[in-house]
Amino acid sequence: MSFSEHYDFAMIALYAFWAAFALLIVYLRNEDRREGYPLVHETSRGLKVVFPKGGTPPKAFLTAHGVHTPGNPEPDLNGKLVASRGTPGSPYLPAGDPMQDGVGAAAYALRAEVPDLTFDEQLPKIVPLRAAPGFDVSAEDFDPRGWPILAADGEFVGMISDLWVDRSDVLLRYVEVAIASEAGSRQVIIPISLVNFNGGKRRAMTSSVTAAQFRAAPGLAQPTQVTLREEDRISGYFAGGYLHATPRRAEPFL
Repeated sequence: MSFSEHYDFAMIALYAFWAAFALLIVYLRNEDRREGYPLVHETSRGLKVVFPKGGTPPKAFLTAHGVHTPGNPEPDLNGKLVASRGTPGSPYLPAGDPMQDGVGAAAYALRAEVPDLTFDEQLPKIVPLRAAPGFDVSAEDFDPRGWPILAADGEFVGMISDLWVDRSDVLLRYVEVAIASEAGSRQVIIPISLVNFNGGKRRAMTSSVTAAQFRAAPGLAQPTQVTLREEDRISGYFAGGYLHATPRRAEPFL
């Protein structure tokens, strides 16, 4: 009697594939959770961030600032988001100012409060031109320093005081704006990709936020360097304005 008369090799191969695929899913989920992805669990009291416990040990990454183990604290979302409905899985909507609270499109990660570093010299990678000897705006291009900048509502915000360069990639990353207010002058940086320059009128404009929101933008702890966490928060704040700056932007287009 033939062995193949009692066993269907096609079905065995199919079952083996299903088993291997299930093991692959379990393996991948364990691996990505080792890399620091938390779980957001819905409870009767709101959202709760849960980090997996037990199992394989967390991965350790060798960075320029030493050994980093995932599991950084996550932003506290309680009171900042409310469920649109009472059923589990319903969308959560911002309860206050999503740009200041860092939720929705303006969300950011609590990365390390240290600057990114260049590979060779281990110096802060993104710095203003005034702190980067040997870097300057090309003579073939316009220099927007000293130009006024307008917000999405057309209101004057401040003057461009400097440009921030990435010394590793040799790219301009941020525009620094000197904002004058009753409380005094403060420096705010905005991603250069969110700024439009008008060389003919010698002025700049951003459509991401209003003037009041620009003045309330998060600042820097140090005037000549930006930390990884500050980069995430500032980028999230200004990019999130395209959805949260005005109530009209949050509604469907059609």
